[in-house]
Amino acid sequence: GRTAPSGTNSQTTHLIVITRKDILAELASIVQEAFAAFEIGPDAYVSLRNSVNASKKGGYVFHYGAPVLIVTAGDAKIDNPRYKAQFGKKAKMLTPDEALAYTGHAVGGVCPFAVKPGVRVFLDASLKRFDTVFPACGSSSSAIELTIPELEEHAGYEAWIDVCKGWQEENSCAE
Repeated sequence: GRTAPSGTNSQTTHLIVITRKDILAELASIVQEAFAAFEIGPDAYVSLRNSVNASKKGGYVFHYGAPVLIVTAGDAKIDNPRYKAQFGKKAKMLTPDEALAYTGHAVGGVCPFAVKPGVRVFLDASLKRFDTVFPACGSSSSAIELTIPELEEHAGYEAWIDVCKGWQEENSCAE
């Protein structure tokens, strides 16, 4: 762990950074279950109340506020209600400076490869209708043709999700 600063600089608090997805998934499950069991009063902090209520509905977001990169088909658009149901907050498009700061790639070249630590990568169901896809490769003048299994292998993605509109065939959904 790392030593964290404290009010008197006594260094009594330590931080542990967890990056293994299997451990994060297990922790998320434990937190979801524990929060769902809480009984919370109206005088509790709003953020705690929201987390407990979301857990009771099965929708607690363990990585709240972590940057999210969603790889979608070019004709798909984010569906805000679906996004909010998936991530617990409204979607926000990053500014060009924010995109570069969070992902390490400039707008036009943002891709799911070699993103900065802490960025959560998801693949949207809008991609599944294609045999191959052409994601950017870090610059606006580069792309690579990949099959869906190759994209899955190289993207370091967390999960398939279904948060887009404007492309669907009837009754399409993510795994």
